[in-house]
Amino acid sequence: MWLVVLVFVGVHFAYAGKHSLKYFYTGVSGDIDFPEFTAVGLVDDEQFMYFDSNKKEAVPKTEWMKQNEGADYWDRQTQPLIGSHQTFKNNIQFLKEWFNQSAGVHTLQRMYGCEWDDQTEATNAFKQYGYDGEDFVSLDWKELRYFSPVQQGVQTAQNWNNKKGFLENDRNYYSIVCIEWLKNYLQYGKRRLQKMVSPRVSLLQKSSSSSVSCHATGFYPSGVTITWMRNGQELHEDVDLSELLPNEDGTFQRTSTIKFTPDEYKNNKFSCVVEHQGKTMTANEIRTNNADSAPISIIVGVVAVVLLMFSGVAGYLVYWKKEKLGPNTSAVDSATSLLSSDSSSVENTKGPKKRDTR
Repeated sequence: MWLVVLVFVGVHFAYAGKHSLKYFYTGVSGDIDFPEFTAVGLVDDEQFMYFDSNKKEAVPKTEWMKQNEGADYWDRQTQPLIGSHQTFKNNIQFLKEWFNQSAGVHTLQRMYGCEWDDQTEATNAFKQYGYDGEDFVSLDWKELRYFSPVQQGVQTAQNWNNKKGFLENDRNYYSIVCIEWLKNYLQYGKRRLQKMVSPRVSLLQKSSSSSVSCHATGFYPSGVTITWMRNGQELHEDVDLSELLPNEDGTFQRTSTIKFTPDEYKNNKFSCVVEHQGKTMTANEIRTNNADSAPISIIVGVVAVVLLMFSGVAGYLVYWKKEKLGPNTSAVDSATSLLSSDSSSVENTKGPKKRDTR
């Protein structure tokens, strides 16, 4: 396998730190009004491509992808995803047998990708499979070995570990090809991706006896830290941090919720501290809403989730419970005793061609 290494000279991103390229594949079986297979690609958590088994066509989701890649590129992305659809269908059938399941809705997901720090040049990679919302098989990138937290996945992990060519393909893709495509996509979308928008922070509560939510919304990029303080000391107990959610406009939102009694609030000073891209915002005034009404910002968030379900990010949102920070080839094991190894990736085995993107 020949690899073309693309070198960027003089490229500067407006915000420094980690950048990521992630893909989420989701296969669904059962009686559900949704495509059997979807694939979503994200750069720095912004969706840039989409594929589903109904339309059978990979398509761009951002203007910067439409402007920089043509029909040939999207044709090359479509073919491995069509193959992944069939592989996922077969694997779900295997998994239903292993888990003694005969009916109902079941999901198989694959998340993979890479990270690159534009300051330190450090890189990282991840590849994980989940079944029905739980971890199934994961790649330990440092050791370049697969492992499984469940008995049903041990044999699959061992099988993949014994395939030296399979592991070498992983090494080449995640350490070279994925990183170069990430840099290429960042260059394509630098005007969009380099923006920085600070969050709006609110403390929200339905009634004096309900939990208090610290809601940060409208921020970009996605990295944000939410901390609860009581009398100047950090609070960690009884704090519930929600998943990161995208808004319609490409920004993000996140909520941290805490429970305390009216007396505790009266006798102590509570505040919420939100850190984003070196800036710190603090909120300490609670906005209380009537029981039959919800904060406008929360309503917007719910609408955003519904819209995303229809735009193809369902695989991203359905991804298994733990928060994870993801070649036109497919190695499929036909033995029914082992999970088929879908090693396809939407990028070519070769790196991106060097091009003028000014």
